[in-house]
Amino acid sequence: MKKLFTSESVCQGHPDKLCDYIADSVLDECLKKDPFSRCACEVLAARDNIVIAGEITCKSNINVIKIAKNAIKDSGYNPEKFNFSVYLHNQSEDIKQSVDPNSYDNELKAGDQGTSYGFATDESDFFLPLPLFLSHSLVRTLDECRKNRIIKGIHSDGKAQVSIEYEDGKPIKVNTVVLSVQHDENVNLDNLRKQIKDKVIDKVFNSKYKYLMSDDTVILINPSGRFVLGGPEADCGLTGRKIIVDTYGGMASHGGGAFSGKDATKVDRSAAYMARHIAKTVVYSKLAKKCQVSISYAIGKADPVAINVDTFGTGIYSDSALCTAIKNVFKFKPSEIINTLKLREPVFSRTSVYGHFSNPDFEWEKIKDNEVKALLNSF
Repeated sequence: MKKLFTSESVCQGHPDKLCDYIADSVLDECLKKDPFSRCACEVLAARDNIVIAGEITCKSNINVIKIAKNAIKDSGYNPEKFNFSVYLHNQSEDIKQSVDPNSYDNELKAGDQGTSYGFATDESDFFLPLPLFLSHSLVRTLDECRKNRIIKGIHSDGKAQVSIEYEDGKPIKVNTVVLSVQHDENVNLDNLRKQIKDKVIDKVFNSKYKYLMSDDTVILINPSGRFVLGGPEADCGLTGRKIIVDTYGGMASHGGGAFSGKDATKVDRSAAYMARHIAKTVVYSKLAKKCQVSISYAIGKADPVAINVDTFGTGIYSDSALCTAIKNVFKFKPSEIINTLKLREPVFSRTSVYGHFSNPDFEWEKIKDNEVKALLNSF
């Protein structure tokens, strides 16, 4: 059985990613000043306006506008062209008291209800779905070409999309590659397309995945033609609007909770990182070719209300047996997740582009020998 599967990714200067980057930069600054900060920061970018809103509780004052300007500059835009509006206040006392340790249990509780999902597959490096992995690689390379002026005349906004043909669940060839990038008014489009083909697409696919390309592969570079107006000037940006780019490209379930701008007491972020860590450990241990882990919480409760595992028929043991083993090896209370994955450290601005699961330096992406051994010894 053959089918096509498509995933996309976006450049650092995409308006939605710009907002995610600002939000996570604010979070990082809070954590630098106070590792126990509470942060739920949302950002809107529309033309020359940046709106920053939400709830922040931090022991030190944060210069939010300065942080936003630095993030904007790092994303390739002129921060002096933007107007800033800030609407921030402390976390609700009702939420705070439901999360904080108290005299009854002295335990940090979940900051919200909901289900978080983690996924891993053996079909690519970094244990990510191949269409998403390749899309991330394309936009990362495109950003490098812009920042290092390898390709002149291109700007911050851009995106990539890869469609791969699968046969019996295995990727067999790239069907279509789409890549669009903002450019100068007077750029020669034919020359730009050739440079992108040579310096971005060929570079990404001149690797272990070159065999997937064929004469039948369709390559579309700036298929709309003119792409001069871009970024917030062309499209409104908003935090949390690229949750599929951030996770698994649509190949796995998603609980609906966005990540950027949220501290680790928000389990829609921290539990998603733990679920990914567990799923990746399962696939790395060759207990399954694919694995999805889901963890559900109730606000104000430390223990999850449900944990489930799905290996899509690829596991060497039953899903129920694997779930039992996972519960015995890993810890799921918010405080345990935070400590295990070091989520009080200011690392989050680096998660806000190219996906939250494509950097091996992140603690949740690291394979730990003791966990692998304990999981294998559970059977």
